[in-house]
This record gives sequence, structure tokens and C-alpha cells, in this order.
Amino acid sequence: MVKPPPPRALADSVYEAVKARIMDHEIAPGARVGIEALARDLTVSPTPVREALARLEADGLVVKRPQAGYRATALLGPEGLRELFEMRELLECRAAALAAVHADENERALVADLAARMGERPASGDRYADYREFAALDQRFHDTLASASRRPLLAEAVARLHTHLHIFRLSGIPGARKPTLAEHDRLVRAILRRDPARAAEAMAAHLTRSLERQLSRRAPSD
Repeated sequence: MVKPPPPRALADSVYEAVKARIMDHEIAPGARVGIEALARDLTVSPTPVREALARLEADGLVVKRPQAGYRATALLGPEGLRELFEMRELLECRAAALAAVHADENERALVADLAARMGERPASGDRYADYREFAALDQRFHDTLASASRRPLLAEAVARLHTHLHIFRLSGIPGARKPTLAEHDRLVRAILRRDPARAAEAMAAHLTRSLERQLSRRAPSD
């Protein structure tokens, strides 16, 4: 008899499965997310689906409305993107500068390692599964810098933005991988040199160019 997966493994598996459906637009932006239907499709009870949706709500990928259940969040438009990146610049440039001063040896090594591992993985694809590891490493890269700032409230604010999944959810941008890796490399070098001014400058340049890439991709349909 095959043993069922342990509860934590099952919860993580269901979370990833539902997240993939949202990222791939199998659950359309703004669409209602049916707990019972998902449970049937995934051959699980409703409990791990509810737990997955609670985690996805924290990620900002679904919203829960009173008496109406969960819906997938709408995609960001141009103005939403600009506001999001404005917030990122306010928070993450300061975090990068502080990380250049306060990061310990392990954190500096981790930032460099994450950047290197991103270079070994595809940054886009037709399905979320194609670039899931790149997206996760990207999130860890930025979160590690924020944590190394030694400002818990600042790091918490950066984490709450949960920007990375939203950006990747918009679909990949042809040609974006190489400049993204180069921008991350510049950040890493500033952190390793303990240069707060260059770290802030590198983060600002990275965010500015990332926004430009996103807006350029969206321009024809907007």
C-alpha cells in the first residue's frame, strides 16, 4: 500500500500546483477560485487547498472577499507597475546600501551564490514550471539583501511587496535574462566591496531598467 505524503509535503505540493495554475493563467486574472473544484482536480481534500489559498493570499496572488471566497488578483497595468517600482526603489535602494555595510561573510557569499545559480537557469518560458527556479532565486536574492540591511522593518516591508511573482506572472520578456544577470552582478560586486553608494546606485539602475523592460513589453497592447 502506498503511503500518503506527509502533511507538510502535501500542503507544499498543493500550494505549488495552485500557484502554477494562477501563474499560467489556467485560473484567469480576476476569476473566482473554487476550493471544491480544485480539491477534486488535485485529488485532495479541501483542507490543503484552503491552506494553499491562504499562503497565496499572503503572496498577493489571490484575494479573499467576504461572502465571495477567493479570486485571482488582477494583473498590474502600467500605472500599477510604475507605483510598484517606485515603492521598490524607495525601499530596496536603502536596503542595498545598508547591506553593503552590514552583511556578514555568509550573507555576502549567499548573495553571490544566488546570482550565480540564476545564471544556470532559464528566466522565461511558456509555463511557470520552466522558470520557477529562476523566479524563486530572484526573490531570495532580493530578500537576502533586505535581510542583510539589519533593519527588520525594512526587510519586512520589502518582503510584503511580493513583487517577483507578479512580475513573472506577466510573462517572460525576450532578451531580459542577460541584462538582469549583469545588473545583479553589479549589485553583488558592490556588496562584496562594502560600497553602500555603489550598491544603492546599482539597485536603482536595476529597478529602472527592469521597469523599462516591463513597460516596453506591455506597450503594444496598452
